[in-house]
Formats: sequence, structure tokens, C-alpha cells
Amino acid sequence: MREVKFRGMGINGEWYCGNLSIIKQRIKSMGIDPGSYISNKAGDPFAYSVRPETVGQFTGLKDKNGREIYEGDILKRTVTVVMYGSGKPPEDIDEYMKVEYREDYAGFYIGERPLFAYVDNTRDVDTGCRCTKAEVIGNISENPELLEAAE
Repeated sequence: MREVKFRGMGINGEWYCGNLSIIKQRIKSMGIDPGSYISNKAGDPFAYSVRPETVGQFTGLKDKNGREIYEGDILKRTVTVVMYGSGKPPEDIDEYMKVEYREDYAGFYIGERPLFAYVDNTRDVDTGCRCTKAEVIGNISENPELLEAAE
């Protein structure tokens, strides 16, 4: 069974991982403001306040370097495109991909394909060309320019 945990960016710009709790009402006795909080330990009364728009769930998968992949991460891989019969040498193309949770399929996806098809494969699922395994190079909250530059 995969570990269910979340990651979110605190007000100070640091990232916190752990259990997510969303407090909808002001808890007057504790003086806690409504919002999203991440706690490192279950039942730990201390939690870090995080920006709700930065919260992403752990996918249960790791990249080629063993780094955990979260919703909102940006992955990079290099696909070696070979045009047989063209006389052109193979060309390396860098792909930048955003990890998203798809409600309609109840899973983590990159575009229309499941995330697992990109993580540990060395063959591109669409072209059959060789490619490197995916690695996390950033996330949409801190590095949106990675996806913009790729388009």
C-alpha cells in the first residue's frame, strides 16, 4: 500500500511534507485560522500553515534519482528521435511534463497518459523511440517557466 501524504509550501517559502488537514472553521480555543496545514506526524498538535494552491499529493512513485513525485511536479526526460530513411542523425528532444491528478480517471496523469507510463520506461509510449527515465526538475508553484519555455 502506498503512503498517503502531501506536500505544501509554507508562508516562509519552505516545503513541508506529511499529513494534510484542512480546517474549515476557526478553532477559537486553539487560536488556529482556517486554512491548510501539514503535520509531520499523525496526531502531532503542531502543524505548518501552507498555501492551499501549492498542496500536492504524493503519487506513490519516484523518479530516476529516487526522489518522490508529487502532484504539481514538473518532470523532464529526453527522447531520442530517429527518422529512419531520412539520412538525418538521431535528435535528442527534451520534454517537460506536469504531473496532475485527473478526477475523471481517478489517478495521476501527464496529459492523457498515466504517470506510470513515463516514470520508469526507457521507450516513449507514443513513438517507441528511446528515452531517458523521467526526473523531477521542479514544480508548478516555483518553476512555471519550465512549462512555458517548453511550449
